[in-house]
Amino acid sequence: MTLIKSISGIRGTIGGTVGDGLNPLDIVRFTAAYATQIKATKQTNSNKIVVGRDARISGEMVNQLVVGTLLGMGLDVVNIGLATTPTTELAVTMEKAAGGIILTASHNPKQWNALKLLNEKGEFLNAIEGENVLKIALDESFTFSDVDQLGKLTIDSSYDKKHIDSVLALDLVDVEAIKAANFSVAIDCVNSVGGIIIPALLEALGVKKVEKLFCEPNGHFPHNPEPLPEHLTDISSLMKQGKADVGFVVDPDVDRLAIICEDGSMFGEEYTLVSVADYVLQHMPGNTVSNLSSTRALRDVTNLRGGKYTAAAVGEVNVVTAMKATNAVIGGEGNGGIIYPASHYGRDALVGIALFLTNLAKTKTTVSDLRKTYPEYYISKNKIQLTPSIDVDGILSVIKKSYQQFEVNDIDGVKIDFPTGWVHLRKSNTEPIIRIYSEAGTAEQAEAFASAIIEEIKRIANI
Repeated sequence: MTLIKSISGIRGTIGGTVGDGLNPLDIVRFTAAYATQIKATKQTNSNKIVVGRDARISGEMVNQLVVGTLLGMGLDVVNIGLATTPTTELAVTMEKAAGGIILTASHNPKQWNALKLLNEKGEFLNAIEGENVLKIALDESFTFSDVDQLGKLTIDSSYDKKHIDSVLALDLVDVEAIKAANFSVAIDCVNSVGGIIIPALLEALGVKKVEKLFCEPNGHFPHNPEPLPEHLTDISSLMKQGKADVGFVVDPDVDRLAIICEDGSMFGEEYTLVSVADYVLQHMPGNTVSNLSSTRALRDVTNLRGGKYTAAAVGEVNVVTAMKATNAVIGGEGNGGIIYPASHYGRDALVGIALFLTNLAKTKTTVSDLRKTYPEYYISKNKIQLTPSIDVDGILSVIKKSYQQFEVNDIDGVKIDFPTGWVHLRKSNTEPIIRIYSEAGTAEQAEAFASAIIEEIKRIANI
């Protein structure tokens, strides 16, 4: 059993003893700590907390514990039921709530669940707030309310429609153009909440032909729920049969979007953001942000459109912070996470689908031909296992000095930008591992970058 406590929430496998799995006692403790933090620091007069969940098998059990605890802490709960992460984020702002909790383990397998914690802006807690929640939970320094001060529960199932309506209202979403294109669309929603809201979104966008795969929200994931190419063989096979113009795949909480070309090939999860950003920048020139481990292609298209690109530390909260600091018009992460401030500061696959279909309709091209219009890069992902006695920070410091003739960024590990690619080294916070991400114009060159750095690490560590 596994229980992982971090500044962004609590994540674990269901069951086990206290502190050794995501069990009822730990769920109550962590929820009470979050409630204590919100009550002490909230910037609003609201007493509401929004709660939404994905379709995991454990979801209802976790939901009842979280809702009951929040009520016991004297907070009012708006329970929106089965909902995506971006739907829950939007519901916080629409309700003018003090915060929100999303019950989802994102792309993790079915035995996992998690509590993701939001502030009154519908955004994830920052590092200081998250650390304080962890401390309150550890100390159990929370007090439950007397009977006359218990919170009130409201059930509201209207937020899927409100989310879709907000997407349709975006200036760069052209519903008439999408209708006129008469697209046939295939979707894989991994038997979670995407199976409810994605078909409804497509219908609202005027898409009449939808090939549905795994759209029953029962939490029984038919394949590994992380939308990586090796997990998407079913929809790829469907596309190869000529059944659709484009395929969309979402993860269980619908904040990541993968796109499949009409011939069954992968558009590339890294290129979800690149493509949508390029469309946005053509109509709304400005700046962009992604994390240090995301493709250089976003920087290239941003420069081409006259904007400035900024790299942020890995993590959605870091990307959002950098987007606000640079007034970015779009940003996100290379895992298919699109953050479009005109909607809200959260990764949102619905926004991505609507903007992508609009662009596809207006360019009147195939998905595979659209993909060819972007710079071609390949990312390699590796890691090196070290021993606990090795000074990982010391290794990274030596690497940084060794490559100081190149552009080096050390806000999150060490990233070295070469003329023809880059290498990003990040240490694990839980084990003696250095993760090594590299990118270049060919797969061979990306691997060569990684191999050279790995050999350098071995030399420094004397292993």
